[in-house]
This record gives sequence, structure tokens and C-alpha cells, in this order.
Amino acid sequence: MNSEFIQALEDIEREKGIAKDILIEAIEAALISGYKRNFNSAQNVRVDVNRFTGQVRVYARKTVVEEVLDVRLEISQEAAHEIDPNYRLEDIVEIEVTPRDFGRIAAQTAKQVVTQRIREAERGLIYSEFIEREDDIVTGVVQRQDSRFYYIDLGKVEAIMPLTEKMPTDEFKPQDRIKAYIIKVEKTNKGPQIVVSRTHPGLLKRLFELEVPEIYDGVVEIKSVAREAGDRSKIAVHSVNPEVDPVGACVGPKGMRVQTIVNELKGEKIDIVRWSEDPAEYVKNALSPSKVLYVDVNVAEKVTRVIVPDYQLSLAIGKRGQNARLAAKLTGWKIDIKSESQAEQEGIDYPRSAENQELVDVDE
Repeated sequence: MNSEFIQALEDIEREKGIAKDILIEAIEAALISGYKRNFNSAQNVRVDVNRFTGQVRVYARKTVVEEVLDVRLEISQEAAHEIDPNYRLEDIVEIEVTPRDFGRIAAQTAKQVVTQRIREAERGLIYSEFIEREDDIVTGVVQRQDSRFYYIDLGKVEAIMPLTEKMPTDEFKPQDRIKAYIIKVEKTNKGPQIVVSRTHPGLLKRLFELEVPEIYDGVVEIKSVAREAGDRSKIAVHSVNPEVDPVGACVGPKGMRVQTIVNELKGEKIDIVRWSEDPAEYVKNALSPSKVLYVDVNVAEKVTRVIVPDYQLSLAIGKRGQNARLAAKLTGWKIDIKSESQAEQEGIDYPRSAENQELVDVDE
């Protein structure tokens, strides 16, 4: 090795952020193993790489003793004094034992060490970048598929998407560009492993955050998301500014904002509802698009009983119970839905407002 090699290490330090001294220390440690392996040596040695010239020297380290039992590890006091009269018993004497052709071995070893350290550093930088992007959206290109995963090229690294995290409506071909949600970033021996999803509720939340400026600015807050990926979702929103309609902001002019998200999610239906501190009001909103006559709240058991007009019962429950199920997930309340007729049969009494009476009249 020579001064040009040291210059190369300094270039790596600037470009890759790996300190030159750390690289040299790693090279020195690797050269010790290389020396012992190539020269069949069992002695204790130290390798020194000059920080300016790149010159490599190998020193045998021997302990000063009264009686030498192992010449590879020990040196007599008399022999030590011939080197330096100041040596005492138990001192360590270093004797240069650099082989003639050690430069070639040193150069090969150094190249391997530097390459490995650069690879490790790059993996570390990629891990640091993506661990900060956990719970965020990334855009990538589909590379291939096997029996378990889709492999997504994110530029610097390849992510995996388990087939279970693919929406039922998703059909991907190689080179398709897709948006996905990072659910996990892990360190492995082969570098960072990034797992992404298209079914996670976080994907819907982040899409709204990207598409709706009022959410990005903090004026509109997403309070909750419930999702059955590829089919239907509900999202509860709240505005900290009374003059801003949170639902209207998310829908956008002529529905453009929500339609962009629906297109990204391959036609997934999205109900945007207004969040409320009042559980009755919140549950009522969450059951949209159905009309609700009355909501009775049992705080102790966190259960709500909902009365709906007879003609709205199937809409409130939804296909295969989906509307009621999503509303319960969204609000965190159990929801027991009954039609007006069922309530009457069971003797359930509830107040009838003028608005409710109008709904009943329509039913009748």
C-alpha cells in the first residue's frame, strides 16, 4: 500500500462518511489474521499502517521473562536489554517481523476490508433512512413475484410485499409503479429488509395527508380509520377551525381529492364522516350513508343501541354487515342496530324528534 491508497481512504471518508481511522483500524485487524494465516504464525503480533504513507509493518509482541518457555511469545531479559536497556520483566517488546512480500497480501486484504466496510456503511445509511420512514408511503416499481412476495424496487433497496398485504383488487405486472405503506424495517445480515403493505389502514391515512392540504397543514385532523382493503373504508375527520368543513376539505372540489385516492386504491369505496366527542353523534355519523333515528349510549359497557327507520335497516347494517362492522371499528363502540319496528316489538322507548318523525312518516 502507498500514499495513493491513503488518499483513496480520505476520498471514501468524504463521499461515504466512513472515517479513515476506522477503515485503517479494520485493515490492521484483518492484516493480523492474514499474517497468521499466510505465514503459519502463532505469535502475538501487531500490524501498523502509517496514516500518511500507507506503509505496513508487522511487529511481534513478546513478554520479557526470566526463563523463556515459548520463543514465539517470550523474550529473555538479556535479549530485551540488547534492544533497549530500559526493559523490565513483564514489559512487552515489539520486534519487526514484516515479511518481504507482505505488501501484496496487505493490498488484497485492505481492498476486501474497505469494500466490506463500504457495503456495511451503505446498508446502515439505507436502514437509517427507511427506519425514519416507517409508517409512511413509498412509491416503487414491481420487479417480480414468487409464491410468497412481490419484490418492489425502491431505488436504493428492494422491498418485499407479502401476498397477504395485496388488496384483492390489485393485479401487478413487472415494471408497474405502485404506492405502498412501510409497515416494518428490520436489520438483517443481507442489509435492511423493508416490508410494505397495500391493505394497511395507514395507507389510506397517508394518502389523505398527501392529497388534502388542510390535513398537511394541521387544520383538519384524521381521528380514526377503518378499512376493509379493496372494498370499503371509513375515515373520521375533525376540523380545528370552525370555518373549515373537514368532510368537504377531504372530498375536494367536485370530489377530485377523494376520487384521486379511490383511483389509487382501485375503486375502494370511502365514507368520510365527521368526528364528534359525543359518542351518540359519532356513531350516528359513522353509520353513514344510512339515516339514524336515535342512539342510546351505554358508557359502562361501551355499547350503543341504534334505532333506524325500517327502510334503512339493510343500508345501516350493510352488505354482509360491512357498514355496521366498519362503523364499530371506526368509533371503538359496539353497535346494536334495530329497526323502528323491532324497537316497537321489543318495547324500546326512545324520543322522537321532529326530524325523526319526518323519517317515520316517509316510511309509513
